[in-house]
Amino acid sequence: MVYSANAERYGNMTYNRCGRSGLRLPAISLGLWHNFGGIDSFENGRAMLRRAFDLGITHFDLANNYGPPPGSAEEMFGQMLKQDFLPYRDEMIVSTKAGYYMWPGPYGEWGSKKNLVASLNQSLKRMGLDYVDIFYHHRPDPNTPLEETMAALDLIVRQGKALYVGISNYGPEETREAARILRSLGTPCLIHQPRYSMMGRWVEDGLLDVLEEEGIGSIAFSPLNKGILTDRYLNGIAPDSRAAGPSVFLRSEELSEEVLGKVRQLNALAQERGQKLSQMALAWVLRGGRVTSALIGASKISQIEDAVGALNNLNFSTEELARIDGILAQ
Repeated sequence: MVYSANAERYGNMTYNRCGRSGLRLPAISLGLWHNFGGIDSFENGRAMLRRAFDLGITHFDLANNYGPPPGSAEEMFGQMLKQDFLPYRDEMIVSTKAGYYMWPGPYGEWGSKKNLVASLNQSLKRMGLDYVDIFYHHRPDPNTPLEETMAALDLIVRQGKALYVGISNYGPEETREAARILRSLGTPCLIHQPRYSMMGRWVEDGLLDVLEEEGIGSIAFSPLNKGILTDRYLNGIAPDSRAAGPSVFLRSEELSEEVLGKVRQLNALAQERGQKLSQMALAWVLRGGRVTSALIGASKISQIEDAVGALNNLNFSTEELARIDGILAQ
């Protein structure tokens, strides 16, 4: 059946300006880190992508190594573009990244010009695109001069293979220096993608201040802390959950009774607010406008619908914020 996008899709979403750029991103973006790879159901992934776009999610976030196997998420997204989304390409923000291990040998990871240019060429081929909207360096490289990595990002924009560039997992001072180098080259740093959630607040120790000072947007990945900040584990670890098995994504020791006790208290507060815990966690990340977009993952359509529903209540009282801090500090 030919896909036709929901005509009302832009009425469902909030769009925030990304730093001091002209680009606006949806407050909720969809990441394809898991559940869109070669081992996953194509039809389920297709249904989720369609529903996300119908709800006004215009930003789809990938990386060269997403899958599994690595590269297969980009291949799946390329099929979606060809089959369903091609008429809507100019309404979409497609991002990808390079920096983690992707192929053997000395050029298959990190931040050399060789790696970044070659990786993006591979990504474009997998997705069937001429360019991506945002290309990230996925992690700092301790052995490559930052000048070389940033020059590679600048080159990629000048080649027309990306419209904007960003960085991910960089600390505050690394971010400031990367922004300075890119600005001197004439290609501003658009965005930073850090891990950020109620239970992982390192960005508050300087990074968010740097981003504001430099005019850089931000998109928070893992805002639900690997699914811990949902109602999934309120009664412990279910035998069929990924935390019960040998998962590299979520380990059972991350769900201690101490953690689960906090989750249950946070869930009670979310219920008082008329939200699910996952919705309150997303609203908390987006509070105050310091974060441009919250990047979610999903394994089913209802999770995407719940995430967009979080936008119905983004405000917190001073008392609610204090209660959250008190629960997390226990």
